[in-house]
Amino acid sequence: MAIAKVVVNASPLITLFKSNQAELLPQLFQEIVIPQGVWDEIVIPGQLDDAAQMLPKTKWINYRKLERVHRKIEAWDLGVGESQVLSYALTHLDYTAMVDDMAARKCAKTFNIPTLGTGAMIVLAKRKGLISSVTPRLKALQDSGLWLSEEVISLLKARAGE
Repeated sequence: MAIAKVVVNASPLITLFKSNQAELLPQLFQEIVIPQGVWDEIVIPGQLDDAAQMLPKTKWINYRKLERVHRKIEAWDLGVGESQVLSYALTHLDYTAMVDDMAARKCAKTFNIPTLGTGAMIVLAKRKGLISSVTPRLKALQDSGLWLSEEVISLLKARAGE
């Protein structure tokens, strides 16, 4: 099943902007939502990193203010961004939560919330013909601060046919 709509957490956005790969998001998905809590984690006054500078200028992002975190998600005591991303996906069933945090992914699995990691998004970009190889793209994510084990790197390369 194709993923058309995503709600994205801070770490995927930060590493994608830092590695100059954020442009893949609007090429892959029809709608990209960022909850206010994620915005607040990234766009900090005086912050000079790539994501903090680029996010306010990005036209393809849809911002959503969440009045409250869903009680099922709140019980997991995740960070604000993860909690809002998963709450949004839990109440908007046509969205996939883009999260890398292991605790957030476990929570999502518990509530049958579909997830997509940043590395898997790179594989998806190759499958759609947007990039020719995942290897340099995954390395760029790692160089930008995304921790990926060698096992995960091997799995992603295999899924991409590399």
